[in-house]
Amino acid sequence: MNRKDFLQLIALLPFASSAMNINSLQQYASQLPNTPVMPVLFLGHGSPMNAIEENEFSLGWKNIIKNIPKPAAILCVSAHWETKGTFVTAAEMPATIHDFGGFPKELFAVQYPAPGSITLANATKEMVTAIEVGLDQKWELDHGSWSLLKHLYPKADVPVVQLSLDYTQPPQYHYDLAKQLSALRRKGILIIGSGNMVHNLRMLNWQQPDTGFDWALEVNEKLKSFIANANHSAIINYKNLGKAFELAVPTPEHFLPLLYTLALQEKNETASVFNDKAVMGSITMTSVKIA
Repeated sequence: MNRKDFLQLIALLPFASSAMNINSLQQYASQLPNTPVMPVLFLGHGSPMNAIEENEFSLGWKNIIKNIPKPAAILCVSAHWETKGTFVTAAEMPATIHDFGGFPKELFAVQYPAPGSITLANATKEMVTAIEVGLDQKWELDHGSWSLLKHLYPKADVPVVQLSLDYTQPPQYHYDLAKQLSALRRKGILIIGSGNMVHNLRMLNWQQPDTGFDWALEVNEKLKSFIANANHSAIINYKNLGKAFELAVPTPEHFLPLLYTLALQEKNETASVFNDKAVMGSITMTSVKIA
């Protein structure tokens, strides 16, 4: 099966795959074309306004995608889908969720009509054997996904599946779960974690639009050092790293997508940083590419 045929097939399969049994799924998965190992991304998404603004961050996303082969599909781990248990989206044509308030009407008018992929959802479910992954047909594409993808793939022509964050589980759970997804990288699947390394909305300072508090900058530098040295254990155990990290990560949902990206780093791969900037005092847009 060549790449063109696969792209056509993955778009059509959602209409038939609900009847797939495990054997047929495994048979189909064995036919997926092998590809060079796809990179993995962690993207600091920041304000929803980045979806409609042409700024240094959206330019950074556009530039990073130039050197990545167009994927067969995307698996996105967004900070904005928290669940009890772990789920993947299984909608044929997921709607665009405007899960925020107080922004201009132009932002609420944005639609990102990318197809889903029940095939990828099923493959993800079967690939994760340590836990039960559920198929969710109600959740759509939240802004943690589409605000980025709108810049990466503006034609919305790549199928997208989201993987939820189980809010009841510790960081190690998320890191270990992500490792089970590594085979997808060799099947043309682009895996993206979407959140922010430093994210404290309660301490936003509108008087500091282009810099961060000392503690935010401290945490950002320490995290970059850990990432450069593949010290994933320190990042997993960030709660033990002192007061600055308590301020930088008051709640885990924007931090955990980083672990899904780092867990997929292989021994011969390096992590490069881009969009490395603090904004509004208490948010960093720092993003990572692993390849």
